[in-house]
Parts: sequence; C-alpha cells; structure tokens
Amino acid sequence: MIRCIIVDDESHAIELLSMHIKQTSILELVGSTTSPVKALQMVFETRVDVVFLDVQMTEMSGIEFMQMLNGRCKVILVTAYKDYAIQGFDNDVVDYLLKPVTFTRFLQSARKLLSLQEGSNSAENDFILVNAECKGKLLRVNIDDIVYIEGQRQYVSIHSRHDRRFLSLISLKELERRMPAGKFIRVHKSFLLATQYITMIQHNMVHMAGTTKVIAIGATYREAFMARVKNRIIP
Repeated sequence: MIRCIIVDDESHAIELLSMHIKQTSILELVGSTTSPVKALQMVFETRVDVVFLDVQMTEMSGIEFMQMLNGRCKVILVTAYKDYAIQGFDNDVVDYLLKPVTFTRFLQSARKLLSLQEGSNSAENDFILVNAECKGKLLRVNIDDIVYIEGQRQYVSIHSRHDRRFLSLISLKELERRMPAGKFIRVHKSFLLATQYITMIQHNMVHMAGTTKVIAIGATYREAFMARVKNRIIP
C-alpha cells in the first residue's frame, strides 16, 4: 500500500480526495489536515509515501511546503489554478491535478504512483546494509528475508529467516519509514511485521513463519491492521 496524506485548507477538497483514495486498492490514507505545519510533522514522524498538496494555503504555500520536505516523499499538487504547473514540475512533483478532481483523473495519478513505487521497490529497496560484528563492517540483509523487526529503545532487532538477528542503532519509526511500501505493517509500538510471513491471526495475536514468537496487536494499531488485511479475509 502507498501511504498518503492530504494537505488542503478547504475541508470539502479533503473530503473529495479522501473518498477517491478509499475507492482505490493501492492507496492508504494515513492522515489529513488543513495545516501545512501539522502535515510536516506527520511526514517527519511517520512513513508517508506521497502528499496530496494544495498550492494556495494561508499558513504556508504548497511550493514552500515542498521546499521544506526536501525530497522526503513524493508530491501530487492539487489546485484550482493552472499557473503553478511549471513551478510544480520544477520541484519534481509526480502529477498536477486541477480541482474539482474527477475520479477518472485521480486514478491516472494513482497508477503513476504505483508504477514509480514498483520501480523503486524492485531496483533500490531489495536490501539494507546493517552495521554488525565490528566497527566499519556492513552486512547485507535482503528485505525479503526479514520476518519482523523489534524496537528496543534506541536500537532495533531485525529478525530474518534461518534465525538470523541483526542489531542496528536506529529507531523503529525511522526504519519503518525507509522500508518499501506495502511489505511491512506496524502492529505494535515495538513491532513491524513482514506481511508475507504472517501465517495466522488468532484473536489479537499474530503468528509469523519461521519463529515461535507470537506478537500482540496493539490497541492503537488494530484498526489500521485489520483494514490492511480485510480484502484477504475469506469468510
């Protein structure tokens, strides 16, 4: 899933985009706000893949917002004015949507995002390098081998197939932001799971392949977790 937020100082514009996002199977709305400042906080505190961004806002313009993002995530501009198209593409935006945004036009942007995401995941995000064993030594860990990641204060413990474990000096929140979209899901403040290794969900517990560890779904994360897996549930 491609995680997105909406930033627009008009509530009806947020409602329309939210409705469009809910009708797609590749986008996950993780937040919306009329405040660019609050939106920046969202981007820097959690993993956001794309921002649907209004251009003309009272608190801060969309162009200023993009400059403060400094490439941290992708941007799709949404505005009633054609005049900002050149500035938008100068800032490497993915797309430029004119209000009111039709669902057909919105889908074109969603497909473009998916194409970019798949290219990024296959080319660049297939492994990470982790400091291990001794200073100056980096070990390759394939993304597809990671079963789950456990946050341990300022460290994370990366549990991979064949009972391998790697410690890294990074926060779980920051590592989650760097992981490929759609491959991992947060179920607890201390656990990030690889969706491909989930073997069973029993009540509030998740069982993972290749390990006897059973991980509890935190109350804060349960709704988002069930939303991610609902399309795969066969009654």
